[in-house]
Amino acid sequence: MNATIYLDHNATTQPTADVVAAMTDTLLHCWGNASSAHSMGGEAKSRLVKARAQVAALLGASPAEIVFTSGATESNHMAILGALTAQPGKTHIVSSTVEHPATLKLLEQLEALGFAITYLAVDEQGRLDPAQIEAALTPQTAVLSLMWANNETGALFPIAAAAQIAKAKAVWFHTDAVQAVGKLEVDARQIPFDLLSVSAHKLHGPPGIGALFVRKGVMLPPLMFGHQERRRRGGTENLPGIVGFGEAAQQLGQTWRADAAHMQALRDTFEQRLMQRFPDVRINASAAERLPNTSNFAFGHIDSEIILDRLDKAGVCASSGSACTAGGTEPSHVLSAMGQPPEKALSALRFSFGSGNTAAEIHQVIELLQGIVEPLLHEMAATA
Repeated sequence: MNATIYLDHNATTQPTADVVAAMTDTLLHCWGNASSAHSMGGEAKSRLVKARAQVAALLGASPAEIVFTSGATESNHMAILGALTAQPGKTHIVSSTVEHPATLKLLEQLEALGFAITYLAVDEQGRLDPAQIEAALTPQTAVLSLMWANNETGALFPIAAAAQIAKAKAVWFHTDAVQAVGKLEVDARQIPFDLLSVSAHKLHGPPGIGALFVRKGVMLPPLMFGHQERRRRGGTENLPGIVGFGEAAQQLGQTWRADAAHMQALRDTFEQRLMQRFPDVRINASAAERLPNTSNFAFGHIDSEIILDRLDKAGVCASSGSACTAGGTEPSHVLSAMGQPPEKALSALRFSFGSGNTAAEIHQVIELLQGIVEPLLHEMAATA
């Protein structure tokens, strides 16, 4: 196999040619500061305004509700810390056990500082019961923060129900929609979330740029002070990144429905063929509502790193949900939260398809997996 088959789109995506061209043109010809009063500053500001409108349109928002950030980690932190700062009498946060580490690490720090954190549990399919949300919110709750779609399994949370519950209890609601935008309908006019995080590099835009949607009327204080971004996020704007984000958002607004249908067809075909070849394969969160592009699966107790290494050498880029640390590999916190023991969690692989993947690539990958996994299963059977 000569060409690389990239199946790790939940980790990052390739910027499109139009995104790269828009960014390059900005770097070469529009390098003024958008805060400057002269003509070059005016041209920079014009591009900033255009990109803000493009991102807003993708989210069903108004441009004034979009705050550009360095990425989703900053957006998540800005939302949660801002909610606490804006409501100094409230010291309780509700989230879930399967959030992205960018959120969980912040919550750990806040807990160490004395804030009360309630982590909602998921079932064996990665699903969250809305009744848990209602029971967890109290008069002391400053913010409910939930991911829209899980980055490892693709399992979806009941975001519309969560938003309504939070609204009824006058609790701020933030959703990390990094994996949802571009794969599902995300429309601020339809679901009353207060805050929403999005990242450009998951949308065929550049890394290092993201946004936080802040609904009109939500008085979110800044983390970094300055006059930029309507005083909500100080610092000179990353104009090339913002322009690239805007271009990616505009393209996606036109194609995401067709892209999602294409990715789901590939994912479903892959899983069907996988189950035909390997009747004992375990597909995680298969009974949950999932992202259209994500498949998380395992072959018995075979260490996923062995399979991933051999796939990589054959030209296939994929991932697992396990975290590599100095002390070795830790099981996925998501699969652990779903009740899987460490040996099962360590065997999981994640394939996340993109709009550029093809049916021919699916066929190639299935053949490769058969050549890699069958000998490993035989070895395990022989030593059992």
